[in-house]
Amino acid sequence: MGALTTSDPRRRWLRRISEFRVGLEERELQYVVQAKGHTSAYAERVPPKRPDYAGMGRPPKPRYREKPSSLRALALEARSEATVEISWREGTTGELHSRFLALQVRLANIGLRNRANRQGSELPARWLLCEWPEDASEPVKYWLSNLSEQTLLLKLVRLAKLRWRIEHDYHELKDALGLDHFEGRSYRGWNHHVTLVSIAHAYPHPGTHSPETQGSSLSLFALARELQALLACWQGTCPTCRRELPPNHPPRPPPT
Repeated sequence: MGALTTSDPRRRWLRRISEFRVGLEERELQYVVQAKGHTSAYAERVPPKRPDYAGMGRPPKPRYREKPSSLRALALEARSEATVEISWREGTTGELHSRFLALQVRLANIGLRNRANRQGSELPARWLLCEWPEDASEPVKYWLSNLSEQTLLLKLVRLAKLRWRIEHDYHELKDALGLDHFEGRSYRGWNHHVTLVSIAHAYPHPGTHSPETQGSSLSLFALARELQALLACWQGTCPTCRRELPPNHPPRPPPT
């Protein structure tokens, strides 16, 4: 893979991904995010080095002076023999499984190195998770995570592979429950719609899990009315629009 030039769009893309990770960490949020193999990084063992002090002026701070490697190179250095077979969920034709490698690395793009150099500190160690199928000559996917060093490999893999579940739920929210059907202009109306659709998605109603009751599930609007009444009977009014309980919906006891 060729070197990244200043105008290369890949460099701008990597900078945005780095800013996204930094923003998550500043908000003290844990993450597992996919990354590109050419993302700059050091091995965990690489320390910053302090130049010899000449005795004049301000003493130099420790700095990272070695040229950064990449996630791909660090994974290849660890070799495929270090991979572990992991199964993360049941698929339509059986268990989904592959081989994975997990390493502690120090992300090292220019912005992160400059910040560490100014502070005279080490770059933080982060998890690098690689999917490396048995018949592949190198990893096919890479993820980065700020979870603790004690995190099990199985947990890293399951979190990394949640993308399919999230996309599936999003399509279900749009196609079956009308997440994108809102045409109002107020935040209250939008919040009301999204809240009801989200609760409806999690609400177990007939036809969701039982093959014998397919076709008997409630429509979105009927389910929304049911949910409005259910929420209202707990709090007295709808928690979003503050309307009173509809007269044709008798109060119900909250679930136990």
